[in-house]
Amino acid sequence: MVLFKKNYKTIRYILYLTLLLKSGLSLSAEPLLVYTVNYPLQYFAERIAGEQARVVFPAPAGVDPAVWQPAINEIRQYQQADLVLLNGAGYAQWVRQVSLPRARLLNTSTAFSDTLIEIADTVTHSHGPGGEHMHSGYAVVTWLDPLQAVLQATAIRDALIRLRPDASEALKQNFQSLQKELLELDTRLKDVAGKLQSVQILAAHPVYQYLERRYELDMHTLYWEADRYPAPVARDLLAALIGREQPTTMLWETAPLPATQKQLEMQGIRSVVFATAANRPDKGDYFTVMQGNLKRLGAAIH
Repeated sequence: MVLFKKNYKTIRYILYLTLLLKSGLSLSAEPLLVYTVNYPLQYFAERIAGEQARVVFPAPAGVDPAVWQPAINEIRQYQQADLVLLNGAGYAQWVRQVSLPRARLLNTSTAFSDTLIEIADTVTHSHGPGGEHMHSGYAVVTWLDPLQAVLQATAIRDALIRLRPDASEALKQNFQSLQKELLELDTRLKDVAGKLQSVQILAAHPVYQYLERRYELDMHTLYWEADRYPAPVARDLLAALIGREQPTTMLWETAPLPATQKQLEMQGIRSVVFATAANRPDKGDYFTVMQGNLKRLGAAIH
């Protein structure tokens, strides 16, 4: 009789689990812990995961995540995550220097790794609290091409579905909503870029390569820092680049010094802030930043 009762309880438990799985409910109420190496990946993951995950990007405000170095306690947090979202293209070099569980790492750029843009020249310079660093290897700001951003979001969706198959329908729906907005952003950028064909475009910093390629812009990259007034040699180089017969626009990640902006205006160059959104904004979200970029770029054309 005792054996029968034990078997009966086991059968009831198995039936309960079966019904639970068929109902689409998760066996674990605890959300997944997801860590990312930049803000766009955090935003995409939050949009897709919804309540299925807690998504963390621990870098402090005001730093460039591409060159940020996490502290030991922050690395430990990455090591404990269920999923770590990497940007790919050599972004966040610290990842190669620490031990992270390989099975939990996701390179979100794998789908377009064969079309990454290689940086021809290696340039070492410093800006912001990140200190001195090099621009070499591949261009890293992949998400400025919204179609590549869609592929990165797709990789995130698929990884989350593997971890939470019971929530696949909700994850797919959340992804579709995000994808729709990214494609709408692409359409709007394409419209604005079409009006820039007669504008000479300069980039203060080498971060716009994928934007340039996606929208077939003719862009020349400099190495000017927004918080420094350019040296005479830099101003001479700029003067040599300017085409006097066409309007010129210079893209900045953040607003340049007033003295720099005035110097550029004297040479007929409009300064336009086109933020990459690599780190979380003070206000709003990823699309708020991109809409601001579109507004400022559109205003510079007219």
